[in-house]
Amino acid sequence: MANPFYAPGQQRAAKVNDLFAVIARRYDRLNDLQSAGLHRVWKRRLVAQAGVAPGARALDVCCGTGDIAWRLARAGAEVIGLDFSEAMLAVARAKNRNPQAATHPPRFIHGDAQELPFAGASFDIVTVGYGLRNLASWETGLREMSRVTKPGGRVLVLDFGKPANPVWRTVYFSYLRLAVPVLGRVFAGSAEAYAYILESLRHYPAQLGVAAKMTELGLAEVQTFNLLGGAMSIHRAVKSNAPD
Repeated sequence: MANPFYAPGQQRAAKVNDLFAVIARRYDRLNDLQSAGLHRVWKRRLVAQAGVAPGARALDVCCGTGDIAWRLARAGAEVIGLDFSEAMLAVARAKNRNPQAATHPPRFIHGDAQELPFAGASFDIVTVGYGLRNLASWETGLREMSRVTKPGGRVLVLDFGKPANPVWRTVYFSYLRLAVPVLGRVFAGSAEAYAYILESLRHYPAQLGVAAKMTELGLAEVQTFNLLGGAMSIHRAVKSNAPD
């Protein structure tokens, strides 16, 4: 049966926006449950790979509830978090009341990751965590991320992966197909919202595909870090100093 929150092409945005409106308030809690808290470890690693220098300008694309944006800010960056879901942005902004909030909080704005409202070469660091896979065109999103990155700046992507080991891949996909929707039904009131993860992953390339696209876009020093046996991955690349 087709997932009600998945649609191909340009219809995708409205469907995904509906999805996040349903789960925004419970999104962080469900991430903790379905990953046993490991998503926080992976996000810390992403920020560590970003190599934040004090005062660096950072953009977190598809920022959701702001986890990565806040981590970048606490590391010393001047951060903008961009997302098209107002429900998710509301949760991200509310984290400013947390006693662990950064001295200079991120600025959260509504926007389209496929048409970033910034001039080229605007940021030292551009990240996306669990968002590229949700775009109507992940290739366009990655191209936009590269465009707004300064020469010598870093582009980083954290998302679900496709394990190379066939046995582990079968086990992992079975977990996404069977267990994660149950967690979604119990704790967020929507099994379909979390069944969407596997459906979206089916249409997203494996790690080599993302790395190849980074290289095609002219990004240099492309690295892939597999996490949990390839169930998750971080891609890191550097914007070439050569003119576009």
